[in-house]
Amino acid sequence: MSSSSTLKRIDSIDVLRGIVMVIMALDHVRDFVHDQAYTGDPLNVLTSTPFLYFTRWITHLCAPTFVFLSGLSIYLQSIRKSKAELSSFLFKRGIWLLCVEFVLISLAITFNPFYNLVLLQVIWAIGISMIILAFLSRLPYKVVLAIGLIIVLGHNSLDFWEAEPGFKAGFWWDLLHHGSFAIYPIVGDHFLAIMYPFVPWTGLMILGYCFGIFFTSKFTSTERQKILFKTGSFLLGFFVLLRAINVYGDPHPWATQTSGLATFLSFMNVNKYPPSLAYMSVMIGIAILALAVLENIQNKLSNVFRVFGRTAFFYYILHFYLAHLITTVLFFYRGHSLDDALIALQKIPFLFQIAGEGYSLEIVYLIWALLIVSLYPLCNWYDSYKTAHKEKWWLSYL
Repeated sequence: MSSSSTLKRIDSIDVLRGIVMVIMALDHVRDFVHDQAYTGDPLNVLTSTPFLYFTRWITHLCAPTFVFLSGLSIYLQSIRKSKAELSSFLFKRGIWLLCVEFVLISLAITFNPFYNLVLLQVIWAIGISMIILAFLSRLPYKVVLAIGLIIVLGHNSLDFWEAEPGFKAGFWWDLLHHGSFAIYPIVGDHFLAIMYPFVPWTGLMILGYCFGIFFTSKFTSTERQKILFKTGSFLLGFFVLLRAINVYGDPHPWATQTSGLATFLSFMNVNKYPPSLAYMSVMIGIAILALAVLENIQNKLSNVFRVFGRTAFFYYILHFYLAHLITTVLFFYRGHSLDDALIALQKIPFLFQIAGEGYSLEIVYLIWALLIVSLYPLCNWYDSYKTAHKEKWWLSYL
């Protein structure tokens, strides 16, 4: 395999990662500044609009793709590192990600320096998954693949237990499987919010790790593209069949609505918290097809996405702080005071946000575009810095 082919292959991963990072920012900007952010579910077919619905739905692609690609990238690292080196790196980076989630990301989202609410989001799920993969990566490939398949295909069987009358999820159940914005006290007036139960996400990262074999020199570019197209198409077909049966694979069955469009929206409304089998099938199916298409695309736009993809963690932290800073400026621009923010904190645990206040979806898109434009020079600088300072070991953690 030539070096140019290898570079192109890696570029396709970075470009897709960059695309989902850009899309992800749309959802977070919407959470911060949309006037309906805390007044209803954008995926509720009875109350939402198609524009709002798809604005939210398209961002569902981000977290599973990012987790899957993280696993894929780890497999590529396993080619360059010994099992001991890879295991050590994954364990340390996993611990580092947990610290970042608890300290930097929780602060960015809440703007609460007293940490009354600590969030367990996607960085937490990736961090704990890396720690687990640090041990699993020492096992034979087929064993790791079997573990990933069992988790992803089987975790929705727990939904039947949850549906039993009188069932109550406790802390460990929420942490491992359910955790749909479950709140638990830590000490005093400090609380923990479980948004990403890690087991299903760990299963997805494991499958991403195993899928990385198709991005090695064992497969030519042509062979790999055929595999990607077949796999992506299979997953989308599997999703349609699974969702049509409407018995297993998602805790919330779809239902016929008053119109064909509304029925379609109900069909496509799959569960992210926790990620259901149906959800992972459709989102990863789209992601794998995108990888197939992106492998042979190289232009100015793909180069922009590549920069975001190569600096994804740096971008992730910055975009939260910038989005919340914009929210804060707009809050005071509307005539509010700090006292107003503290009063609103009793209802929404994120400072400088008030339910029902904000801006239209068109303004959300405008702010999102401005945020992306403002982040690009910073990410481009950091990408150049990383490239020029490969000898700095700590850069591998950022």
